[in-house]
Formats: sequence, structure tokens, C-alpha cells
Amino acid sequence: MKVSIICPWELGLQVTKKGIYFMDKNYYVETRDMYGQTPHQFSTHIQEALGPQIMVHAHIHNYIEIIYALSGKYRILLDNKEYSFSEGDMVLINSNEIHSIFSLSTGSNQYVVIKFDPEIFYTTAQSLFEMKYIMPFILNESTHQKVFPKEAIVDTVIPGLISNISNEFLNKCYGYELAVRANIYNLFLFILRSWNEQNANLDINMHLNKDMVIKFQTVFDYIEDNYQDDITALEMAQLCNLSYSYFSRLFTRIMKINFRAYLNYVRITKSERLLTSTDLNITEVALQVGFSTSSYFIQQFKFYKDITPKQYQIKYKV
Repeated sequence: MKVSIICPWELGLQVTKKGIYFMDKNYYVETRDMYGQTPHQFSTHIQEALGPQIMVHAHIHNYIEIIYALSGKYRILLDNKEYSFSEGDMVLINSNEIHSIFSLSTGSNQYVVIKFDPEIFYTTAQSLFEMKYIMPFILNESTHQKVFPKEAIVDTVIPGLISNISNEFLNKCYGYELAVRANIYNLFLFILRSWNEQNANLDINMHLNKDMVIKFQTVFDYIEDNYQDDITALEMAQLCNLSYSYFSRLFTRIMKINFRAYLNYVRITKSERLLTSTDLNITEVALQVGFSTSSYFIQQFKFYKDITPKQYQIKYKV
């Protein structure tokens, strides 16, 4: 059996007495998986290697990722923190966490990879009461549990859910997209309830007292009803009786994107229905959802969906 030996600095890693660390900016950004010309919201595959070696180089992606070890032993580096996992363990990788994985066993090292876009959890009429459940998985500074040991999950629904997601994605039977989503929801519901039973402090509501929740829910509701208008962060700050700078900082902290980006996201989401269920052209759709020019609409649509509105319209029009 041939074992490849690669120096840590070739991977963008630095060895110190305290462990191995990522060198600044020495990692690659993984793009979204595509199905033809359409980006996948989720995907799954099996990663396999024989013997000790680098299984995944240092990289980052917008996906939330679940790893479930089928065999072998591993070391994973997550945002400069080192963890170990082995057969039967599950690892949770947040959106935009830099990570690399090394196999350690001399025999077969095999694990299931499930990746999905955080958008799966979102609705356009977003509720902050729902957001508190999503935040631990999209904030890369979250300090929650990363490795779920075999003894804690072997007799739970987790192995079955992992298997169901993999089989549904592989076989792609009618309605598999709904089945995968449902299983992902159940998997993360299990994680959240486990943390709740352990009284885990997820440190996600430090800025949100009851009054602030009500204020921000007012902002979400206003955007939902008026997204086609020229809404500004200053107007929303005034609606909340907050200063512009404090509102902007807090909105970005809560939503992980700034106010303008969130407004554009809502508009793009609303445009999907118009593109697929009406005879409006691209310019008309752009104007209806609040964009002043079709060129900016096309740019933003491609940014959020990795596909042009015209391509989307052709592929999904009823």
C-alpha cells in the first residue's frame, strides 16, 4: 500500500508546539455543486481513502456540512481547532468554516458527506423566533458541539436519517427533494433538542432581548409587505427607534449579511415565482420586485442562485 506524504505547509498549514493551524488565506473556496446548469441546494457522497493521508485540503464553502464516519479514524481542523473522530461519529461543520481532514487508519477510511445550503431553512417571511434555531449553524464563530460520538447517537434516529438522505439523493425517486429536506430538518431538530436537554449555551441571543425581537420582527414584516419599494436601512432604523449605525451592526450580526443584501435576497426570492408563473419579461420582473434596472437584477439573481433569471425561467416555467 502506498501512502502519500505531504508537508503541512503545502496544504496551507503551519505546525507549532500547540498543534496545526491554517496559514492566513491559504485555502480554496469551494463553489456550489451543480446539476446541469442549476445549483444544488444539497448533495451527498462518500469520501474514501486507504491509509493515512490528506482526504480534504483546507477549504471553505457556504454549505452546512455533516460528516458521518463509516470506517477509520480521522483528524479534522476546523477554524484552527483540532478534533478527532472515528467510525460511528458525526461531525457538524458550520457554513463558512475553514476545514481540512486527515485519515489516520492504515486500512479503509470512509465517511458520508452531506452538504446543504442554509437557504433550506429560510422562508422569505422570516421570523426571528425561527432564526434563533438557525443561527448556530450559520455563524462560524458559534461555539457549539462539533463532534457527536458514536455512543451518543448510535441508538438514535441519526444513523437512519443519514442513510435516508444518502439513498434518496442517490436514487432520485419522484419527490426525492422533499424527502431529503424532511430528513435534514429532522436531523437538525434532533441536534437542537439534544443541545436543549444538555442546557447548552449557544451564545446566539446575546443582543436580542424581547423588545429587540419585536422590533426586528417589525422590520421583517415591513420588508415582506413592501419589498418592491425603495426601502433603506435608515428608514428601518427609525422604525425600530435605533440609530442607523447600531441598527446596521445589529442586523448584520443577526442575519450574517447586511440590510441591503437581505433586501435583495427577498426580492430575488419573490422574483422566482414571477419568472415561472407569469409571462413577464426579465425587465418587467425586475421592476415588479423593486430593482431599478434589469442589469442589476440579473447580477444579483446570478449571485444568489448561480444561474441567470433567463436560464431559471426556461428551466422552471410552468
